[in-house]
Amino acid sequence: MTRNDCLVRDAHDDLGALRDQFDLPDGVIYLDGNSLGARPKSALARAQALIRDEWGTGLIRSWNDAGWFALPCRLGDRVAPLIGAAAGEVVVTDTTSINLFKALAAALRMQSGDPARRVIVTERANFPTDIYIAQGLTLWLAQNWSLRLVDSPEEIPDALDERCALLLLTHVNYRSGYQHDLAALTALAHARGALAVWDLAHSAGAVPLELGAAGADFAVGCTYKYLNGGPGAPAFIWVPRRHQEAFAQPLAGWWGHAAPFAMAPEFAPAAGIARALCGTQPVLSLALVECGLAVFEQTSMQAIRAKSLALSDLFIALVEDGCAGHPLTLVTPRAHERRGSQVSFAHPHGYAVMQALIARGVIGDYRAPHIMRFGFTPLYTRFADVWDAAATLRAILHENAYDRAAAPTAVT
Repeated sequence: MTRNDCLVRDAHDDLGALRDQFDLPDGVIYLDGNSLGARPKSALARAQALIRDEWGTGLIRSWNDAGWFALPCRLGDRVAPLIGAAAGEVVVTDTTSINLFKALAAALRMQSGDPARRVIVTERANFPTDIYIAQGLTLWLAQNWSLRLVDSPEEIPDALDERCALLLLTHVNYRSGYQHDLAALTALAHARGALAVWDLAHSAGAVPLELGAAGADFAVGCTYKYLNGGPGAPAFIWVPRRHQEAFAQPLAGWWGHAAPFAMAPEFAPAAGIARALCGTQPVLSLALVECGLAVFEQTSMQAIRAKSLALSDLFIALVEDGCAGHPLTLVTPRAHERRGSQVSFAHPHGYAVMQALIARGVIGDYRAPHIMRFGFTPLYTRFADVWDAAATLRAILHENAYDRAAAPTAVT
């Protein structure tokens, strides 16, 4: 495929018009939407209106008049179709880490009746915070819980033994882009007597998900990556209806109370998904999440997935063809069913090469050790962008135009 072929493909792209709904700097190819999504154009006006009118004029009345109080559940219902959930099963609130704590605590409580099951199984390659949250729970609980780390996806089935209470996995690995079979692993966990908790941080808005159909138990995810909610935007938690009555976790707060304004000294959980809420919500951040979700309602996850795979297939082919002879190793699976919406290549000087790419206007990111990570966000990434990014990488490698002595001083 030539660059002209890419331009023709862009001209016939059904998602192409959605790119105009995002603010992207001129001269920049943005391949880091799997870390922070681009800004929807509507976000600026929404923030200004909220600050100027709803806060400035409405003041405290806006909790009701502007619908602030209902935002977490209203946004949750807009996230639900993107992850295969039903209305009334998702709330947007808190951070991914806090929501994971809630989900794990609830799941462990549900499994506490079997004293033989005291093990949480996850991957050593999981996102570190997920491991830390699980470790923290095992240390605080007084029932001899422990955490088992497996070193590869192939080890997961054997780890789901009679001691396993809970399987905790990130659906798409943040570093490699490896995608688990969510339905099959959930079914296997259930067959072995365990519950399945999923982190969708690198899945939601990038790949089609069917949590309800798969029978998963709990899920969490963020809104600031593929969902374009803004830096540090609130996360979401999914609790299926079948688990909502049993859902209980230590972070009981007044927003999750059945009668929050009764100010009773005893906690009584709200009915339904609202019991997953904690304290007062960050209204400005929540409101901006709605801007990103509105774009998804103009397309389908199937269309997004089809373009994602086409973009990443093209990038792999162009890099492997144009950069042959350089010490690049593809880390991301080639198989579509095992690939998220990113491509990761390892290079001995991956950090330095990525800094050189960024200096030339191609923004990806780096993850130790040696991983250059490129995210493909079909709502605003073009095929011509992929061509130009691969050509820039090829030029940098051919010219040795990177500082071999450069070393990461912070994650970017």
